[in-house]
Amino acid sequence: MRLRNIIILTVIVPLFLILVVFSLVAIKSLEDNVRSKLQTEVQIITHAIGTSLGYAMERDTPVALQESLHSAFSFHRIYGAYVFDTEGEEIYGLGLGRALFDAEDIRAVVDAGELSGHYRQHDGWTYYSALLPLTTPDGEIRGVLQVNRLNTGIENYTGFISLLAVLVFVIGAGGIVFSIWWGFRRHIEQPLNRLLAVMARVEEGDRSQRAVIGGPQEYRRLAGALNGMLDAMAEKDADIEARRLKEIELEKRLRKSRKLAELGVLAAGVAHEIGAPLTVINGQAQRLARHEAIGDDERARLDRIRGEVDRIVEIVRQLMELGRRHNVEKERLPLDALIESARELVEEDLERRAIRLEVDLPEPTPQLLVNGQQLIQVLTNLLRNATQADEVHRVCLRARVEGDELRLWLEDDGPGILDTDKSKVFDPFFTTKPVGQGSGLGLSMVHRIINDHGGTIGVFDSELGGAGFEIGLPLDDTMHSDITERGSVT
Repeated sequence: MRLRNIIILTVIVPLFLILVVFSLVAIKSLEDNVRSKLQTEVQIITHAIGTSLGYAMERDTPVALQESLHSAFSFHRIYGAYVFDTEGEEIYGLGLGRALFDAEDIRAVVDAGELSGHYRQHDGWTYYSALLPLTTPDGEIRGVLQVNRLNTGIENYTGFISLLAVLVFVIGAGGIVFSIWWGFRRHIEQPLNRLLAVMARVEEGDRSQRAVIGGPQEYRRLAGALNGMLDAMAEKDADIEARRLKEIELEKRLRKSRKLAELGVLAAGVAHEIGAPLTVINGQAQRLARHEAIGDDERARLDRIRGEVDRIVEIVRQLMELGRRHNVEKERLPLDALIESARELVEEDLERRAIRLEVDLPEPTPQLLVNGQQLIQVLTNLLRNATQADEVHRVCLRARVEGDELRLWLEDDGPGILDTDKSKVFDPFFTTKPVGQGSGLGLSMVHRIINDHGGTIGVFDSELGGAGFEIGLPLDDTMHSDITERGSVT
């Protein structure tokens, strides 16, 4: 059942019935009060006249009888007065209402011996008549006095007043019902419908809907509570979506980490196999360079061969390091000292290209449980990559502690990394540098070191306009062990 119908049945209908009963009782009380007042006045007048008439009838003086009856007309609305003997015959009378009673009615009053009142109609008029036995001082009943009062005042309009009161009541009740209906529709039903419409759209999937704060205080509070609930749901949904995306990203990084590990093992095997032939080539080139029979041009070519062999040897060393799983020996070191050591290693590159390095660290400086040499290598490789990019003038390095983890961001204002290359930057041998200027193993090594520390590393577009790298490192071994149990992620 609708709330409007419930209010009508439980509030308006009982109120209407109460008002009806109250109005009827009030009208009935008014009528009774008017009639009672009329009867009382007539009875008092009748008693007053009856006393003098009793003495007049005892002395049998018609003049006194007539004077007493004439005195009755000095009272308000007395329109008739008659004196009858005990047999019902009229002795003397004045005014209206002579034929209201017959002889039998008069004799009945004599037999009763007490005052009686009656409403009678005659010739379209309504009278109230009082019949009083006339007694002498010694108690003998000598006749009956009839006093008539005509209903010409408010008592004639009690029916009309009743009808008018009922009509006013119906109009007033209708106005009350309409006011309640209009107030209910405007201040209860419409705000409820607005809230229901919002909830219906939310149910259909539109979580951006919000209720309008307005109307009575209760509805403002209800709308505010609904909006708060929807905001909380939106926050939960956003958190769930963020967790889902993070899990997807972690899964991608886990697969990438496994892929890199497999590639590292393969590369280490290949590097081990070609290490010995490279040593032979380098030795033979060195021996040839010592012969005096060869010219300068041949000696320069041999030096170039030896240089390329040395480069291959370095690549082989990096490949073997990449494929080897290390037991990282850690110690607790301040972050600012590690960053300062890395800055000193690339200071010459920074000064040569006039690149400004900005460092933003939390206070106090956090202590990291890391292998200092390896973490310096990570920072050095990332800084050197930034200094080697085109059109870089500013490099920002900032860190923040988030729970049990240190988050470190390194960004530059260079051209950045293409979206198609972001998924490959940590792959071995991937490089955007010209041939002969990069092995493509630097970032792979960075990935391996961060992974060995139980951390994460990712690439993003910096607000400075260039490339950005985000590193997450656990502050203690507990977090590291938890990550190791789940699998290495980057």
